[in-house]
Amino acid sequence: MGFQTKVWTPLQITENRKKLMRQILTLAALVVQEALRTRFFAVIILWLFIGFGLALFVGQVAIIERIDYQSSLLAAFLRLGAVYIVSLFVITSMVHEFNNHIIYVWLSLPLPRSAYFLGKFSGFVLVACITAILFGAALLGYAPYQQVGLWTVSLFCELLIITALSLWCVLTFSQTIQAFSAVLGFYILARSINAIQLMASGPLNDSQSWVDQFINGLIELLTMLLPHLERFTQSEWLVYHTGHFDHLVEIVVQTIIYVILLVALSLFDLYRKNF
Repeated sequence: MGFQTKVWTPLQITENRKKLMRQILTLAALVVQEALRTRFFAVIILWLFIGFGLALFVGQVAIIERIDYQSSLLAAFLRLGAVYIVSLFVITSMVHEFNNHIIYVWLSLPLPRSAYFLGKFSGFVLVACITAILFGAALLGYAPYQQVGLWTVSLFCELLIITALSLWCVLTFSQTIQAFSAVLGFYILARSINAIQLMASGPLNDSQSWVDQFINGLIELLTMLLPHLERFTQSEWLVYHTGHFDHLVEIVVQTIIYVILLVALSLFDLYRKNF
């Protein structure tokens, strides 16, 4: 007896797509509810108050260009805070699902693993978007709204990469310390790789030993593989008003490439796990 192939009608395909979208949106809404329940946004507000306090202190100390110093410090403080808080939230949320076996409950339902991942990822992206908007709005009193808008969109793109990276790391390591350390190491390296490349190719490092050649080759490889995060969310846009649409195009293109790559790696890890 031969095998029979089930033929889906267009109506059934449409209904399945709608059902899949509802599942993804439900998971995304649950992530936002978790952020509210764990007082994630209270931490965001607290970080804003601390940033404003530091900016006021710098304003009292600075003799000249007080607004420039305040905007530069506040922008750097908010950028680092956004990366730290969002990545830690993503990692701890997923580790909680692993430790409490919530993920087993979800995957026991008629829910594809890809839909589960996209639902969680969509929820984390929404949380990152709200974080970027809140932090960007805090800078409206220090710089023109065009530069603040560019800075906010760039911060959101940076958080998109960090969110996708955090999900991949937590699916790979399944532990908070290892995953967060990997994300932190990646972020520091991606932020400083151009400076490292300049130091390695400087006039003081013209030795031709095999060790130097290996290190230079490794740095060149990392420069090609890592995103250039030092071009994201620059404080000089707010201070000197040098941000342009061309900067945003480059940032968005890099974000799309790395998010797609990291999502594909995460789905590969998720499907190969034996739950």
